Amino acid sequence: MVSSSLRILELSKRYGDFVALAPTSLDVAKGEFLTLLGPSGSGKTTLLSLIAGLAHPDEGQILVDDADVTHSPAYDRDIGVVFQNYALFPHMTVEDNIAFPLKMRKVSDAEARRRTMEALETVRLPHVAKRFPRELSGGQQQRIALARCIVYRPAIILMDEPLGALDKKLRDQMQLEIKRIHRELRATIIYVTHDQEEAMTMSDRICLMNAGAIEQLGTPEDLYFRPRSMFVADFLGESNLLSATVRDVDAEGLDIVLADQAAPSRAVGNGSSFAAGEPIKIMVRPQNLHVVTAAADSGGLTGRLVDVMISGSLTRLYIAPETSGMPQLVAAYPTRSGSPPHEIGQLVSLGWNPADAVAIRDGGGH
Repeated sequence: MVSSSLRILELSKRYGDFVALAPTSLDVAKGEFLTLLGPSGSGKTTLLSLIAGLAHPDEGQILVDDADVTHSPAYDRDIGVVFQNYALFPHMTVEDNIAFPLKMRKVSDAEARRRTMEALETVRLPHVAKRFPRELSGGQQQRIALARCIVYRPAIILMDEPLGALDKKLRDQMQLEIKRIHRELRATIIYVTHDQEEAMTMSDRICLMNAGAIEQLGTPEDLYFRPRSMFVADFLGESNLLSATVRDVDAEGLDIVLADQAAPSRAVGNGSSFAAGEPIKIMVRPQNLHVVTAAADSGGLTGRLVDVMISGSLTRLYIAPETSGMPQLVAAYPTRSGSPPHEIGQLVSLGWNPADAVAIRDGGGH
């Protein structure tokens, strides 16, 4: 399969007064797995529909390998789409379902059969060729829908929440399958989901959208560890967000003062420019929050352990800071056998590595 690059230039879509997609630009490299992530109404499905040709933009351009397909019909864009509801023909066998797009393209019967069996081998289901969709599990039906898409070798594959109808265990299995197929075919894939873990697991890059615009674009690591807005920090994974004030700025980061704490601390600036005296938020992920038994005169940030929750592989500690006005904090560490190291009601000291404290402009700006 030969993949193609995709370029979006100032693409926008309105429905009356509602802005479904603000002017948006985006480059997708050949062979890249890009995920459009965001809450309902963020614009991700609108963007996917515009790329697929299922909706028409008000402004902007869509380029596939530098060819303008903005106003081309959906069938003439060399783009395949995999939907959440599978969209298989119930009266056709699996083999006929997969071969259908080839027949519509006037591919010979012999070649269609060869490519159909090749697609079935790719999704590891050659033994179900003669079955009907109703005889397959949900995971099998989704793999057949994927096979029907890849059989005609589209330059770009779009996936609109394809795993949304599956249970968690099956979703996890299908994530691995889709990643394997992506590696084997070296296809360009644009994947829509609202599931954060799915996006983190599968993507080369994540395009996190909010209110019809791109909030941040980068690798999963970029968005998780270096969020550039309050929305990104709060949306992607658990986070502790602490109020602070910038005391000083230098080449390596920021001197900060937390809430009404007298002792300064450090944080990384995350590429944004901050000024002395500016109110900010500090993000510390739960796994980076260190908890130790507090000394009577510790002088640092302290709190009382109010709850302990074991959720499979992780144990979470919920801590109410002694500092007035500071929100409840969460620390997390791998679950181990035996009793938790701290008791509920115990006074603990809280700390972190300065490199794990990310400064974010208060109020959500970039």
